[in-house]
Amino acid sequence: MQLTMTIDGKKYRVDVEVEEGEEVRMAGAFPPTATMQAHPVYPAHPAPTPPLAAPTPASSSEKICRSPIAGVVFKIVAQVGQHLEVNDLLVVLEAMKMETNITAHMSGKVEKILVSVGEAVQPGQAIAEFA
Repeated sequence: MQLTMTIDGKKYRVDVEVEEGEEVRMAGAFPPTATMQAHPVYPAHPAPTPPLAAPTPASSSEKICRSPIAGVVFKIVAQVGQHLEVNDLLVVLEAMKMETNITAHMSGKVEKILVSVGEAVQPGQAIAEFA
């Protein structure tokens, strides 16, 4: 059986399987053994993409690489003065016993490393600054 559900404003098509011998006792209720798989419903035609703009110089806030998660600095890979390309490894964070690679979001020379090994960082905290 397929159902369409709206969660946080997004529509999902859900496949529901009812095991034999189970019956639904209340209208609109799922049996406790029902299994569901959610698939996002995409619009038939995606929104048009805006034309590409000419590159502009990066503002000072765009030159700062920020932590996407809370964690502890496990390893600093990049060095001050090193030139990095987009997605080059910058820092490794440890969060919930898992290592997360923080990569460069832009090409450029590393001007400052703003954290140290063992330091706890919060989401949005500045990790490094590019020249």
